[in-house]
Amino acid sequence: MKNINKIYYKEIKELLEINNVKIISDIKNNEYFLSLNSIENSNDKELTFLNNETLTKSLSLTKAKACLITEKNINFLPKNTFPIIVDDPFYAFAIISKLFKKEKLSNGLISKMTAIDTDVDIKNNVQIDSFVTINHNCIIHPNVIIESGSTIGPNVVIFENTTIKSNSVIKDSIIGANCIIKSGAVIGGTGFGFHPISKHKFHHFGNVIIKDNCNIGSNTTIDKAVFESTVISENCFIDNLVHIAHNVFIDSDCIIAAQTGIAGSTKIGKNVTIGGQAGISGHLNIGNHVTIAAKSGVTKNIKDNSIIAGFPAIDIKQWKLINIKLKKNL
Repeated sequence: MKNINKIYYKEIKELLEINNVKIISDIKNNEYFLSLNSIENSNDKELTFLNNETLTKSLSLTKAKACLITEKNINFLPKNTFPIIVDDPFYAFAIISKLFKKEKLSNGLISKMTAIDTDVDIKNNVQIDSFVTINHNCIIHPNVIIESGSTIGPNVVIFENTTIKSNSVIKDSIIGANCIIKSGAVIGGTGFGFHPISKHKFHHFGNVIIKDNCNIGSNTTIDKAVFESTVISENCFIDNLVHIAHNVFIDSDCIIAAQTGIAGSTKIGKNVTIGGQAGISGHLNIGNHVTIAAKSGVTKNIKDNSIIAGFPAIDIKQWKLINIKLKKNL
């Protein structure tokens, strides 16, 4: 992440303090950094961070000007690198990264090479790039960015400060404020619904609701509900290549890694983490604060605060014991 602008330590300190991060450092306010970089590749104008203690050997060789680090690891730093002591270096890094890579803001321009229906309501300072199509009955709120090649609508509302990346398709959906929909996402399409014998497909009359502060990954598909809403609640981060079927409900603060599939009408609780390539059957209830390991196959309801793994997914401690026994018998 290179940036030609100077970011002064005073700015870094103030931003961390605003976010209630306690810091200890001897760096002077007028010291500056040009960019963030990895431990191995940093130079004397750059800032790095230590989040993984397996990298302490590399840290001793870093040329970084300063490092976000916990107090217990500062002895691994070379003399030429200032410590910036924080409790959670990764969290501090995430906050500071906003200084070095500014978020893209709407330029308020609507390209002449667009196709926008006459009943579309576009609010102030909306950016719509070339080759965007916006179909009927859509409302685009202030400061939204819609990148080239995207198709929006019909029946879409996009709230303020949301960015729709290139070549996305969104219809029959409500997208909250401060969201990022990455390239190639398909939101609001018809779900996988048909009569299994005759193969007659049934219509889907519902929509998709994505609430505020969500990130939806590239080539992720979220199907609309049959009658009501497929819901992604606030502060959810959904990776690339995820499939969320019709009538799924996902509560707030969930993290879903790539290639996960969630079948129809399943309910996911708050603060659930789902590892990559997990599969979750339909009509299940997954509790709050659950962790599902990568490649797990979930076929039954899961209680709050569980950590599960395997296929069929079971308590991770039990799963590990089974694997140990299997290895002994080989």
